[in-house]
Amino acid sequence: MANQVGTLYGVGIGTGDPELITLKGLRILQRSPVVTFPAGVGNQQGTAEAIVASYLRAEQIRVSITFPYTQDEAVLSEAWQAGAAQVWHYLSQGQDVVFVSEGDVSFYSTFTYLAQTLQRQHSEVKVETIPGICSPLAAAAALGIPLTIRHQKLAILPALYTVSELETALRWAEVVVLMKVSSVYPQVWKILEQHQLLGRSYVVERATSQHQKIHSDLINCPTLELPYFSILIIHVEA
Repeated sequence: MANQVGTLYGVGIGTGDPELITLKGLRILQRSPVVTFPAGVGNQQGTAEAIVASYLRAEQIRVSITFPYTQDEAVLSEAWQAGAAQVWHYLSQGQDVVFVSEGDVSFYSTFTYLAQTLQRQHSEVKVETIPGICSPLAAAAALGIPLTIRHQKLAILPALYTVSELETALRWAEVVVLMKVSSVYPQVWKILEQHQLLGRSYVVERATSQHQKIHSDLINCPTLELPYFSILIIHVEA
């Protein structure tokens, strides 16, 4: 008789503070025999693994999956297929697998590609997602400001791909969030200067983590050395 296929759980674990994981996410994390996470850079511990490390049991199997930082679709597809093969090894034996992801698993998360690849290859795979706190919410909390109020319209843009669309968003949204702004910050700064929005813009590095850093005065900061996990919030409406 064939083994019953295990369930793949995508668990959003928040943005850095280990206490931001949900009770449900923690329960599923701790009961699952296999825990997977994005590999760190240069054989270092990855961010997601570091967040949940204190919750894991010694007997749980830990599997790091490499997802390269590139826009090359062929390279990415190969990585997703390799990751899917790693996860299928355990699922096919009837073991449940948890993939832990920074923020929320449905919000610009690598988990989506991993799960979709697995389901294309093995239609019998069951996938369940447990939501987590995503970075715009965490950054607003770190700043001590509401993200939106009353009638305000919110635009969220992946900055690396949509710098050209920022000016359009500034015309119709009262609040604009740029995800992972580090690589395009100088261009974004110039646009904000042109629109006189530097005084109402904020950058949060690694929100809620022990390395969190806030930049709330961007007028004198045309260049910043920002880490990958940096987010910019613009309050277009005063």
